[in-house]
Amino acid sequence: MAAPVETFFLDPDAQGTLQAQIQQMIAEAILSGRLPRGEKLPSTRKLSNHLGVSRITVTLAYTELQANDYLTSRGRSGFYVSENAPEPPSFQPRSRGEDKVDWHRAIGHQFTGGSTPRKPLDWRQQKYPFIYGQSDPTLFDHNAWRLCALRALGQKDHAAMMGDYYDQDDPQLIEFIARHILPRRGILAKPEEILITMGAQNALWMSAQVLLTQRRMAAIEDPCYYSLRDILTQSRCHLVQIPVDRDGLPPEALPDGTDVIFTTPSHQSPTTATMSIERRKALLDRARALDALVVEDDYDFEMSFLKPPSPALKSLDREGRVIYVGSFSKSLFPGLRLGYIVGSEPFIREARALRSAVLRHPPGLIQRTVAYFLSLGHYDALIRRIGNAYQERREVMNRAIDETGLTLSGRGVFGGSAFWMEAPHGIDTTELAERLLEKSVLIEPGAPFFRGPSQPRNYYRIAYSSIPANRITTGISLIGQEIANMR
Repeated sequence: MAAPVETFFLDPDAQGTLQAQIQQMIAEAILSGRLPRGEKLPSTRKLSNHLGVSRITVTLAYTELQANDYLTSRGRSGFYVSENAPEPPSFQPRSRGEDKVDWHRAIGHQFTGGSTPRKPLDWRQQKYPFIYGQSDPTLFDHNAWRLCALRALGQKDHAAMMGDYYDQDDPQLIEFIARHILPRRGILAKPEEILITMGAQNALWMSAQVLLTQRRMAAIEDPCYYSLRDILTQSRCHLVQIPVDRDGLPPEALPDGTDVIFTTPSHQSPTTATMSIERRKALLDRARALDALVVEDDYDFEMSFLKPPSPALKSLDREGRVIYVGSFSKSLFPGLRLGYIVGSEPFIREARALRSAVLRHPPGLIQRTVAYFLSLGHYDALIRRIGNAYQERREVMNRAIDETGLTLSGRGVFGGSAFWMEAPHGIDTTELAERLLEKSVLIEPGAPFFRGPSQPRNYYRIAYSSIPANRITTGISLIGQEIANMR
């Protein structure tokens, strides 16, 4: 009897031709021990019907595996796992005995227990993924990225790819950021004032490590980016959270003794509020009075498709108090993990030394590929394409929200990629998210953005960056129906 055809599945995220995917699927089954030697495989007709591919594709895959001695053919009987096929490892690790280490005492610093939620890795399999922070592959120029990567792999860029920058960065990438990216935000900076990071989160972590001690006080927004709160909690500094209003962080609420202020003035996370120019100036005045520094996370500024973005807080700074954090992970793709930090030379010097001790520098190949992608115009073309798509999706979502009667708590005046929503009192959006998942709808509960046991439970975030426009209306309707059911 042949192995059940129902046990064979192609990975939807697999790369390569169908023939190569089938070869890999069967080889992995043999190497894992699921298909032992002598096991009969399904006929080419059955497997092709089951997988939805042509019979010749399966036949070619079987033939290639036979050539590599994974399979053998027995005339009209069919294909079998060869007696010469690689044997799965039979090593069974011995018991190490009882773990007698008192890990509660041995661990000096705990990094678990924060409020950062787990993001669903299978979001692409859901029909209505209103999930924030993921890129839409249909908008990305894969061919342009591939050409830039190939160019970065060339002989001319051998040193950039394989060399050790020690504590430095790709000069082409630094130059483009200094001459083209930062001026769009009104920022002028020398190469010595720019450092490449492993995304914005890495930049925030380095800022906390360099600027804060257990005796210093940091102020953050409430609600805020939960990973930033985890970073500051782990730094063991004194932490105060300032409730935001419709214009973001109110400077007058900053307490005396504040040393470092973390803020998202252009696009408050998660409420999407935009801080006015007058309040930005007031924030700088308050920082001057406190003799405090300001860390500005300028995420999502590229997504200002409704009107030109306000100048960055850093552009208004005349005293070197503002440390600016930017990222390519939001605008290109999150798996890139590449950002940058801009600040005065003494700060960048210490951040550079810290980065060198922890990870040396981000990979040179990635830096040079991004440098080409930016300098050849692909980045600007991508931003325009994303902006047009997001504007359409935002308009569709706006209409659907109004028609469904859902409550908007915050909508970015300049654009962005998400809405901050408020459910009726008594609705726990964590439970709401679990119930919606059964209907293939993904939302982001808002509780993790707040601090403390009294955090409100009725807020949630829905993004339009990862869902096509033609699915938005139905998805929003399902959210409205489920809220009505819970009430």
